[in-house]
Amino acid sequence: MEVRFCDEQEWGVGWIAAEPEFLQRCSHALAIDGKVWLVDAVDGEGVEERVRALGEPAGVVQLLDRHRRDCATLARRLGVPLHVTPFAVVPGSPLQPLRIVRTKLWTEIALWWPQRRVLVCGDALGTVPYYLARKDRLGVHPFLRFVPPERLGGLEPSHVVCGHGEGIHEGAADALDEALATSSRRIPTWLAYQGWSRLRSLRR
Repeated sequence: MEVRFCDEQEWGVGWIAAEPEFLQRCSHALAIDGKVWLVDAVDGEGVEERVRALGEPAGVVQLLDRHRRDCATLARRLGVPLHVTPFAVVPGSPLQPLRIVRTKLWTEIALWWPQRRVLVCGDALGTVPYYLARKDRLGVHPFLRFVPPERLGGLEPSHVVCGHGEGIHEGAADALDEALATSSRRIPTWLAYQGWSRLRSLRR
């Protein structure tokens, strides 16, 4: 799988899978005290090399029950544990799980890395066009706009990275606060923006 690397920081890197192009599936590797944690990982060209350049692989975390991606494959190949929606703790790491949804149809957590003030999300937040109303930099998942994940409020992250689209590294706390505060009331503008975007794509 061809991938494009993004979210390059001193503490980690992200990569977006070329297919399916519309989804912009984004994965991340977090370097913590010489160890590397992969999150919602898609395998691809150069991924293992970039991961090992950051440090020793320590584990793979799957944030969303349906985000299997290549998490199990990479965990086996790297010889590390796979942690599927770990609600209590990610063993051996400072990453703090935050419950987003826990139902029979949808199970999801986010990760909070307090030392770096990094918030890692799966589907709860995104920066791809189908998440966004016209004024959004960061959007709540369309199915969660009526009931946004309020437990993410008050974190004041320096970085927000997500499972769909590139992360936000400038004004991340403001972008998060705005996304949570406006998610429900911007539903009409989100619908209008989605319709307009769809119309433009059909005209191309």
